[in-house]
Amino acid sequence: MSVTITPKMRLPFNESKATQVASRFLVLRGGHMNYLKLIKLLYLLDRAALLKWGRTVTTDRYVSMDQGPVLSRVYDLICDESKPGAPAFWRDHISEPINHEVRLLKPAGDDELSPAEEDLIQEIFEEHGHKNRWALRDFCHALPEWQDPDGSSIPIQIRDILKAGDKTAAEIAGVENELDSLAAVQWLVSAKRDELR
Repeated sequence: MSVTITPKMRLPFNESKATQVASRFLVLRGGHMNYLKLIKLLYLLDRAALLKWGRTVTTDRYVSMDQGPVLSRVYDLICDESKPGAPAFWRDHISEPINHEVRLLKPAGDDELSPAEEDLIQEIFEEHGHKNRWALRDFCHALPEWQDPDGSSIPIQIRDILKAGDKTAAEIAGVENELDSLAAVQWLVSAKRDELR
C-alpha cells in the first residue's frame, strides 16, 4: 500500500468524542443549554487544549462567523436536519434545537476522554459556564484569531490560534508537524482496517 502524505493533513473529526464533550458540558449545565453557548464552550475547550497540549479535543475545524468562532462540524450537527437512516451518534444523545436550546437526551459516556481532558472540561465550565451566550460571544469576539466575516465565514487555522496564544514560529511548526504525523498515522490505520474488511 502506497500512501502520499501531504502537508497539512488534518485529523478526522471525531463525532463520538465531540458528543461526549458536549454531553459533559450539558450535564454540568443541568441537561440543557443554548446551542450558541455550547459551541463557544466547545471552542474554548479546544483552544485551551491546543495551547496547552498542542492538540485539540474534538478535532473539529474552526471558522469565524458573525457570532464568533464556531466548530464547523458541531455547528452542522446541531443545525442541519438529520438524514433519515443515517447513523448519528450526536443525534442519539443531544436533541435538535428548540428555541435555540439543545437538551441532553442521554449521557454519551466518557470512554474517549482522558482524565486530563475531563479536568479541562471542568476548568472551562468553571471559568465560563456562568456566562450567558451573549457574554461568551463578546468574549470570543475579543480573541485575536477571530475575524469579522461580515455575514460569511472565514476559516480559523490551527496556526492562527497558536499565534494568538503567543507561540513562537518554532513551536507552531512543531505542533503542525506533530498533528500532520498523527493525521497520517490515523489515515494509515483506517486504510489498513478498510483493506482487511
